[in-house]
Amino acid sequence: MKFTEEHEWLRVEGDHVVVGITEHAAEQLGDVVFVELPELETKVAKGDEIVVIESVKAASDILAPVEGEIVEINDALVDNPALVNEDPLGEAWFFKMKIDDAGVLDGFMDEDEYKDFIG
Repeated sequence: MKFTEEHEWLRVEGDHVVVGITEHAAEQLGDVVFVELPELETKVAKGDEIVVIESVKAASDILAPVEGEIVEINDALVDNPALVNEDPLGEAWFFKMKIDDAGVLDGFMDEDEYKDFIG
């Protein structure tokens, strides 16, 4: 698993990258009440606003961590946004992407580096 400074996690599954937010981010948001996911087959550039999350505290945007195409979304989050708080590193993934260059993942933090980052 890799982590971004924006508190997203990335997990490689075959030729896809699964993206979600970290437990730290979910705790900071508070109780999530709404999630808006991207459309399938959307091509995104790194840094594009791609997911909207609303919690009792605030609204936040999730940015695309890498360039690629959305190939799957987690519809379970639309029906049950509280999954983000219940299982942020598992069942609460947001989307899967097909990326052109898996080498870009080397630029992200591993788990130990991320723990130091949020210290």
